[in-house]
Amino acid sequence: MLRRHLTGRPALWAAVVLALGAIFSSLAVSPASAADPTGSITGLAGKCVDVAGANSANGTPVVLYDCNGTDAQRWTVAGDGTLRALGKCLDIVDWGTANGSKVQLWDCAGSTNQKWVVTAAHDIVNPTANKCLDVTDNNPANGTRLQLWECAGTANQKWNAPTGGGSGSGFVVSEAQFNQMFPNRNPFYTYNGLVAALGAYPGFARTGSDTVKKQEAAAFLANVSHETGGLKYVVELNTANYSHYCDWGQSFGCPAGQSAYYGRGPIQLSWNYNYKAAGDALGIDLLHNPWLVQNDAAVAWKTGLWFWNTQKGAGWMTPHDAMVNGSGFGQTIRSINGALECDGKNSAQVQSRVASYQWFTQILGVSPGGNLYC
Repeated sequence: MLRRHLTGRPALWAAVVLALGAIFSSLAVSPASAADPTGSITGLAGKCVDVAGANSANGTPVVLYDCNGTDAQRWTVAGDGTLRALGKCLDIVDWGTANGSKVQLWDCAGSTNQKWVVTAAHDIVNPTANKCLDVTDNNPANGTRLQLWECAGTANQKWNAPTGGGSGSGFVVSEAQFNQMFPNRNPFYTYNGLVAALGAYPGFARTGSDTVKKQEAAAFLANVSHETGGLKYVVELNTANYSHYCDWGQSFGCPAGQSAYYGRGPIQLSWNYNYKAAGDALGIDLLHNPWLVQNDAAVAWKTGLWFWNTQKGAGWMTPHDAMVNGSGFGQTIRSINGALECDGKNSAQVQSRVASYQWFTQILGVSPGGNLYC
């Protein structure tokens, strides 16, 4: 393991974290929040996504219909990745993923056939099928059934859905988009905590074109998602590793204790020398109080941004530089965990990071660019 490498977790551990995240994601069901954007979803011919007959029974078809302002057309883009009307969720019939699979209303269950991403490009995508909400046969008639179909960018797949409107922070990721990226995150990882941390590194996601800014934000959040199982884990789960992260060869030692420097936060900061370096850079005494990273959301996000913007890790450049100079997402993987994953060492973990990055850029409505792998 390289001296500046952060996580130090074996590839098997990373795989376990991801597997647990997938299981929990499929089971978690969260209520819609009053803060979630709500309103009509309009599409082909200016018509609305409608629950047929305003019937809230399970299995009621979801169709296209003249907009009329009724509750049957009032949809909430919930923070858990569901679309809700009449107290139930937009659901793909029989868990279908094939072209032509119809959609319906059903009790919210947190299952993958009820998860949707509303993208900046006005697509509504089911990530599991990687297909779009579609008006059958491009037919604008009232009552036309909605379905799943391969995304083609056509008018019968374009939708105007309610949005949260952003935070005014200047960050290229809105709170609604952040919620779509992390529908089952630990409440510790707040959007406001991330926004509060941005001032520590003003060049992050604010350098270059609008496309580059969004690509960098997506790249950072995709790597964070991989490291934490979708922002579920604040601290390293394997407590048996805790005592391993103290390097007594450092002149400053381990004043917080032998077992105090375990992985914490969005990039799982670990080792006494990394806590010392991050704390010095941020003006926070993390060497003596590493627990701040698991107790203060803004501090946690700052440590992730510290590594992203200043550390080369196992690579040749910082992740920030990789994204703004066009080297590509693959070089961010090399910096963060290249010693364990790159050059064919663990292609499954690399693919997991790339898949998250592609999904997040889709949410932000930009191309992922080239050089995705390391």
